[in-house]
Amino acid sequence: MDTGRRIGIALNPQIEIDGALVALALDLEVAEFRRLMEQGRISTLCERGVGEDAGLYRASFYYGDRRARLVVDASGTPVTDR
Repeated sequence: MDTGRRIGIALNPQIEIDGALVALALDLEVAEFRRLMEQGRISTLCERGVGEDAGLYRASFYYGDRRARLVVDASGTPVTDR
């Protein structure tokens, strides 16, 4: 079904988040967090905001039963008023 509207989707945006912030939220030392990331033992999910949240991203990091979730702008800077 063609609605005549197109939605632009940026695949694989390059967002870098300070690993120390994520390590702290997961209750890990930074070195351990980096090691676990390199080993692929920390899962990630990045969601792009739409509407009033356009330009923001929600990054979730999962390790075992722990979860860290940060809302950041396109430069990876945490947004605290969301």
